[in-house]
Amino acid sequence: MAQPSSFRDRILPVLTILLAILVIWHVFVVYLNAPFIRDQAARANEAVTFAQIVERSFAQERPILPAPHQIVAELWDTTINKAVTSKRSLVYHAWITLSATLMGFAMGTVLGIVLAIAIVHNRAMDKSLMPWVIASQTIPILAIAPMIIVVLNSIGVSGLMPKALISTYLSFFPIVVGMVKGLRSPDTLLIDLMHTYNASQTQTFWKLRWPASMPYLFTSLKVAIAISLVGAIVGELPTGAVAGLGARLLSGSYYGQTIQIWAALFMAAGLAALLISIVGMAHTRVLARMGVKP
Repeated sequence: MAQPSSFRDRILPVLTILLAILVIWHVFVVYLNAPFIRDQAARANEAVTFAQIVERSFAQERPILPAPHQIVAELWDTTINKAVTSKRSLVYHAWITLSATLMGFAMGTVLGIVLAIAIVHNRAMDKSLMPWVIASQTIPILAIAPMIIVVLNSIGVSGLMPKALISTYLSFFPIVVGMVKGLRSPDTLLIDLMHTYNASQTQTFWKLRWPASMPYLFTSLKVAIAISLVGAIVGELPTGAVAGLGARLLSGSYYGQTIQIWAALFMAAGLAALLISIVGMAHTRVLARMGVKP
């Protein structure tokens, strides 16, 4: 029987998929950028070979689909070669978006936990509030984000807060759903056992329901932190913001800078991966201290 191997079992499948994506990506770079090159050659009465089309497809200044090495070069230039305080630095823009993300995530977490506790302990809240919580997520965020920005700006609330509130709107829902399920997860026999100990509702909450809800909470937090980032970026789009990853996407769209757009997308993806990893590490440490295997 073959011995377990981390490279064969975990790394190799990921590298295989990555290689397949890169091959497909390069094919589409040539396919999508070739018409522009042929058009330019026709205007100049120049005959171009397939090899020249391939070569020029990977070096266009404003390609329809940039090559991976162009995105890597843009990421390097805007993160390493630029000062972090420069408005041309992706680190600067990522920090602006991250600030709104963390603020919205914190508010969404508190709101979600408070609502979940109220729903679990109050039947009227369960019947009246839960349907509205679910209904709130049926409204497309792209439709409601401009209205939130306009209303808040009209009452003098601007800066990070409008973006943070959009992140809160998106992030509180998975936390409410996860925590309601987690707080209700203890077996009826265990709750009856707490009653036989004459435990108060507060003691039952802190000693039974809250510990039982931790796996559900951290699973919800991983979803919430990712969509908080999406909310912050969406919140930057309708405001014409000049800073933030959403602003980089918007300015790249205005001026046809597709390489800038893709670099901002990869920065956002990397930021989301980092935030989810941090929540995952906190999840592992908390459950380990509770003596639970994640």
